[in-house]
Amino acid sequence: MRNLRTLAFDADDTLWHNERFFKLTQQRFAELLGDYADPEDLGQRLMEAERRNLGRYGFGVKGFTLSMIETALDVTEHRAPGHVIRELLDAGREMLTHPVELLPHARETIEALAESHYLMLVTKGDLLHQERKLAQSGLGDFFDGVEVVSDKTWPVYARIFEHVPGGAAGAMMVGNSMKSDVVPAIEAGGWGVFVPHELEWDFEKAETPGSARYRHIADLGELPQLVETIG
Repeated sequence: MRNLRTLAFDADDTLWHNERFFKLTQQRFAELLGDYADPEDLGQRLMEAERRNLGRYGFGVKGFTLSMIETALDVTEHRAPGHVIRELLDAGREMLTHPVELLPHARETIEALAESHYLMLVTKGDLLHQERKLAQSGLGDFFDGVEVVSDKTWPVYARIFEHVPGGAAGAMMVGNSMKSDVVPAIEAGGWGVFVPHELEWDFEKAETPGSARYRHIADLGELPQLVETIG
């Protein structure tokens, strides 16, 4: 019997590009408010707003857009021009409708592993936005289950793994976030595989776990061999 029966994948910056669009929007944000604060200060204040608002808005573009508007009002002492607010809203709307761009090896790896394993997508963020991206990615038919959660913690993974083939011991989570994808999945009893992305949000950083169930691969193209080795 295989040791691995369920493979769970993160979505953003694991299967398709995401953080690059946030970075581009942050650059535009800095340009719009350049007369009021320097880029470094703006970036720090925006990050602080995002952290404050995670409990209210959750993860995703909508919360990010509201945090940009809040920061714009703060740095201008509530004198932000109307056209600036409008451009920030337009930027958020563009992020929500941007075409999905798969990362290298994503499609062939998912397609190959779907033939032998139960595949899940486990992602956080806005439900409608993530559903749209999954549909546009062309990968939707390969997944046996989809979970869009407000946050990724070990109790969330424990709940998910409880209902999949092989349970936690036979489940592997693959993602680009040490904090959200790897560490809590291992804490829940599963395997955690880190696939680094060139862009990393500071909020998602964490120490590498000292666990026998931790693995690191350079890209998704290495995953089928790793799964075969473990399984």
